[in-house]
Amino acid sequence: MTTFILTLLKAVIIQLLGVLGVFFALGFVLSKLQEWTQKNYMRAVGWKGILWTGWIGTPIHELGHAFFAKIFRHKIERIALFEPNKETGELGTVEHSYSTYSLYQRIGNFFIGAAPMIWGSVFLVLMLAFLVPNGKEVFAPLRETNSFSAVLNGVWNTLVHLFNKENIITWNFWLFIYISFCIASHIAPSKADRKGMWNGLIWIVLISLLVNAIALLFGKDLTNYILNVNHYLGVFIGIFIYALILSFIHFLLSVIILTPFRK
Repeated sequence: MTTFILTLLKAVIIQLLGVLGVFFALGFVLSKLQEWTQKNYMRAVGWKGILWTGWIGTPIHELGHAFFAKIFRHKIERIALFEPNKETGELGTVEHSYSTYSLYQRIGNFFIGAAPMIWGSVFLVLMLAFLVPNGKEVFAPLRETNSFSAVLNGVWNTLVHLFNKENIITWNFWLFIYISFCIASHIAPSKADRKGMWNGLIWIVLISLLVNAIALLFGKDLTNYILNVNHYLGVFIGIFIYALILSFIHFLLSVIILTPFRK
């Protein structure tokens, strides 16, 4: 019995880390970059610094919540795409409710909480396709995520293609950069969002335990089948890495430009 339980736990941990681990890691880094960038704005120009990016980034953030709330059949009680509140620090909100008897809706909490990162990253790639002349060339290197060296090469090639001479002399490129920075500054899930994610993740873990337990009783190990999903997640990982690149560039620029104006 002990061997069975250990095998079960090992399988579930490997599967969840293999499929969701990279998204948790990237989400954590995105949230830290967002936090540090916003602090730089607050120290230099105060609350207005947050609004400079928030008027575009916040609606994208909240629309992500609303979109996934609809997919998972949550009832949306109230939407405020951009409603800054200096006292609470909130910029917008999506209030939603769900049936505690619905497993589907409970699991949905995870994806609703993670929605800004998913929705915002996809939106960044769409912006790249529509506003940057060589958008396809910029993103293409990030599709190779089968090794760490491939990711590093992809990041470098993406930067080379993005900041080439043909792009930086066009007005639409700089419009793209500004809008991208706005989205990247508000792409990470908030504390409230992360709390909702944990609520949904608990049910994902419980279902994984149940399904794997049944499979092991019949002598089947689902780990290899589950990890094969990663072959189809390469594009999404590339999208998140691209969002990470833009967030990091924004953070660096906020340090360089805003540091002299800190109060």
